[in-house]
Amino acid sequence: MKKLKLSLMIIGSLLLVFIIVTMFNALTLESRQPSPDYFNGMIQEDHAINTLSKAVQFKTISYQDRSKMDLDEFDRFISFLKESFPIVHEELELEKVNGHALVYKWNGTDSTKLPIGLTSHYDVVPVLEGTEDNWEHPPFSGTVADGKIWGRGTLDDKIGVIGILEAVEHLLKENYQPSRDIYLMFGHDEEIGGDEGAALIVKTLNGKGIKFDFVLDEGGAIVENMVPGVNKPVGVVGVSEKGSATAELSIEGSGGHSSQPKNRTNIGRIAGAIAKLEETQFPADLQGPGEELFEFVAPEMSFGMKYVFANKFVFEPVIEKILLQQPASAALIRTTIAPTIFQAGEQYNALPEKALAIVNLRLMPGDSLKEVKEYIEETIGDDEIKVTIQGSEASGVSDVDSWHFKTIQQSARNVYDEAVIAPYLMFAGSDAKHYDSIAENTYRFLPVQLTSEDLNRMHGTNEHISIDNYMKAIIFYMEVIREADKKQ
Repeated sequence: MKKLKLSLMIIGSLLLVFIIVTMFNALTLESRQPSPDYFNGMIQEDHAINTLSKAVQFKTISYQDRSKMDLDEFDRFISFLKESFPIVHEELELEKVNGHALVYKWNGTDSTKLPIGLTSHYDVVPVLEGTEDNWEHPPFSGTVADGKIWGRGTLDDKIGVIGILEAVEHLLKENYQPSRDIYLMFGHDEEIGGDEGAALIVKTLNGKGIKFDFVLDEGGAIVENMVPGVNKPVGVVGVSEKGSATAELSIEGSGGHSSQPKNRTNIGRIAGAIAKLEETQFPADLQGPGEELFEFVAPEMSFGMKYVFANKFVFEPVIEKILLQQPASAALIRTTIAPTIFQAGEQYNALPEKALAIVNLRLMPGDSLKEVKEYIEETIGDDEIKVTIQGSEASGVSDVDSWHFKTIQQSARNVYDEAVIAPYLMFAGSDAKHYDSIAENTYRFLPVQLTSEDLNRMHGTNEHISIDNYMKAIIFYMEVIREADKKQ
């Protein structure tokens, strides 16, 4: 009996300590959001609206087949920028890289400081043939209606190009002079990888020995109902982007008549391999940018969720299980598998001699192509299936404790004071990855507040931006320039 009482006392004491420690962790969790420093200036709204509206009307479309690109239209767009932003073109140095990628240099007063870079792209994706009539306003009309600007590029990403130039033009009118050099870098082929735009900008700047404190590109945005337990809008700043790779699974062997099939046909073996991959999936691990996201939003959560995330060392398996329930949150914590193409057979009564499947993979930071290939081979467990993989690994992970990130966070809070600004892992690609080699940190953030429907419009039908969002984007870019000047 004494031993039982002693055991119960020990268990009770340990439980009490556990409760005290975990409650303390939850109650002392401090917000990582800076106080807003509100913008008090004025911007020329009519000029800004008119300029973005006209910018959308240029069909600067990128095609995978580059021979289809109308580069004369790109030239006309560049001329339009010169006409629309005369002070920028008088005061800043402009260099064209590869004819159509643009680099503006704004000279600062202190040459001892490393420059910062603001980058966007002015190419857009095509409008899917046959969907033109589904648009409320024609996709290249630049229509201004119902408090919105309509057309391809209003979200991705002429708003970034025009927003940055509007911000700089306004600051120049105020005789603002930055302390550090500022580069404005606009690619023309981001939608097809940026190999002839941003990549060559980087090569050119690297050849001149230019390095950046940080580069800010498009990427995350401010979205509502994104994080469980957070009622406020969450602005996510990409600190890394996942790698993108393609795995090919193939098998060859004798075909034959379908009336005498083997127990395991080529189609069956490839289908079985895909089934194993989807059933097994890559291991989940809440680490890196995904973990940092929740470190920033946890203090803003309801108490129950705050308690769980403040004690990740205990509840990590539970957290990961919750995150794996939704595709978007699952992609935060594991390399993803998406079978996209299956090829086999030509005739209904003939067994195919070859079967092939294509799997798109989005790699977590730290996962190498070699490791991913080995994991696929181990999972499918069929030596006769050949696995090849090609693509890119994830970009580097930028610092969230640096003044670089805090500058972006503060600037966003100055404009969107209700939003929780946090780091995250970007799933799609951007030009930012090219700048990794010449920047201490690269970040990805489009300073607009979007709904889930808006996100679907970026490469889809009825792309548009509200005028209020657009004005706030311009102010944000002004704030980034000013906030960066406050740093050493």
